[in-house]
Amino acid sequence: MKIHFIAIGGSAMHNLALALHLKGDEITGSDDEIFNPSKSRLEARGILPKTMGWYPEKITSNLDAIVLGMHAKADNPELLKAQELGLKIYSYPEFLYEQSKNKTRVVIGGSHGKTTITSMILHVMHYYNREVDYMVGAQLEGFDVMVKLTDENDFIVLEGDEYLSSPIDRRPKFHLYKPNIALISGIAWDHINVFPTYKGYVEQFSIFVDSIVEGGSITYNIEDAEVKDVVESSENTIRKFPYETPNYSVENGTTLLETEEGPMPIEIFGKHNLNNLAGAKWICQQMGVDEDDFYEAISTFQGASKRLEKIIETETSIAYKDFAHSPSKVLATTQALKNQYPNRKLIACLELHTYSSLNPEFLTEYKGALDAADVAVVFYSPHAVEIKKLKEISAQQIEDAFQREDLIIYTNPTQFKDFLFSQQFENTSLLLMSSGDYGGLDLEEVKGLIS
Repeated sequence: MKIHFIAIGGSAMHNLALALHLKGDEITGSDDEIFNPSKSRLEARGILPKTMGWYPEKITSNLDAIVLGMHAKADNPELLKAQELGLKIYSYPEFLYEQSKNKTRVVIGGSHGKTTITSMILHVMHYYNREVDYMVGAQLEGFDVMVKLTDENDFIVLEGDEYLSSPIDRRPKFHLYKPNIALISGIAWDHINVFPTYKGYVEQFSIFVDSIVEGGSITYNIEDAEVKDVVESSENTIRKFPYETPNYSVENGTTLLETEEGPMPIEIFGKHNLNNLAGAKWICQQMGVDEDDFYEAISTFQGASKRLEKIIETETSIAYKDFAHSPSKVLATTQALKNQYPNRKLIACLELHTYSSLNPEFLTEYKGALDAADVAVVFYSPHAVEIKKLKEISAQQIEDAFQREDLIIYTNPTQFKDFLFSQQFENTSLLLMSSGDYGGLDLEEVKGLIS
């Protein structure tokens, strides 16, 4: 097939482009700017656009399909030309469904944990050399690409994002996959720019459950009251498999999972990750991996990229970075690190970086999110607030939202860095939570601090 990508540089888009290129399709694309790692990865495969910008002349009747990225606008000149020519235009999730109509579709949904659960499933399949197609939102050890598509594999495992599909298709991505096997890990209000009410956000998960094909299954976290209600109130004729956090203990910084064969040491830690593990086990069993084999494989899983990813460790100190930004993720991640190393001082630094986290009306959702930290720091950029066209927020609003009087707040990257570099890290855990970079913090310098 000849396929053109409008906005090829996005994380998801460039990975799909690479997957189709490796499958043998002829790929072209455009974007107004492309950053690394997308740029170098596209360049390595010879499909990086020669010049940046939108070129309607690239859109011809010879193309079999257009894949439209969320980054493009509805008046994009290439999109308008494609519509004029009557070409088939797919959103990213529509195209993935089109490529997997004849496969067993496994879709992992949830406000948090979906990347980790998807990664766990793929790790287990990779451990046993079981070939599956997939789409995951993180770079995984042992996997060259984040999207894989073939003609022959029976299963495809998809991370089910609830964000919108494209500028001209305002449905959440995970509504379009029509899963045979599905999972919901948790529901916590997010993406308030497109789901301004909690009720409206939760409704997207009800639609997801109802989109599961007849006779399919939903595996769900019964410890989450909202998930339990959404799944158990659905009248869809599907099988329902609840799961909960398994028994575990922590000894000298090592997490031990209770199994029928006795306590088993695992690489990951934190109650939320043990809960994710339980969900992944249920899905793997439905994909033909029995419990004992699952445990053997999962004992070697070290986590998804940017999810409690270890930066450096010494005899008395350790530092992690994490993608956590929503309140539920910040709470779970901070508690996990404190529980793993209860006798160490925990310095937890959070960057408010996303649209939701910088919204004054949403800030109150962070109440207690950093309570497990001995030293709690919040960094945000007033410039980021301005770019997102949001109301200005003050340090007092942030302190009131977190309800922690000793909360340390920075808006200047240099001052934040100076604070960090002034700390003593003896007998300390450092946690850096952000989907940004604290205004340019160099993690290599952070490693030098602790070592």
